[in-house]
Amino acid sequence: MITQISRDDPSLLEQAVRHFRGVEEVDAVRAFADTPSALAFVAADEAEILGWCWGHHLARPDSSSMLYVHHLEVAEARRRRGVGRDLLRAFMEAGAKAGATKMFLTTGEANVAARSLYESLGGGLAAQGPTVNYWFLLDPHLG
Repeated sequence: MITQISRDDPSLLEQAVRHFRGVEEVDAVRAFADTPSALAFVAADEAEILGWCWGHHLARPDSSSMLYVHHLEVAEARRRRGVGRDLLRAFMEAGAKAGATKMFLTTGEANVAARSLYESLGGGLAAQGPTVNYWFLLDPHLG
């Protein structure tokens, strides 16, 4: 199940941070969740955190907005089962509903699995230097 994290209840995000990053980073979760631009989703089943995706909904000076995915991670045992795809789709749908028209992220050029996922969801390649950036055109009618 994919859950969007709210400011009022960041506990699921705290669980994901503990699972993927360790206890020492949990204190930063509340500050992130309180940031107006923060957007985060956690994939979990009844007893296990499967993955997480977080970033920001960014206002632009031209009065448009876009999404920035800072991190997408899926538990190794759950990879290649659609968890990352579901997390990214939820992120994109929430951003489109909030008015974002584009999304970007970066990944390592050699990260073939991630690049395949991003390209399968319509990401367009914009190579520059040792990283690879993807831009997505978001459908405002998603979801």
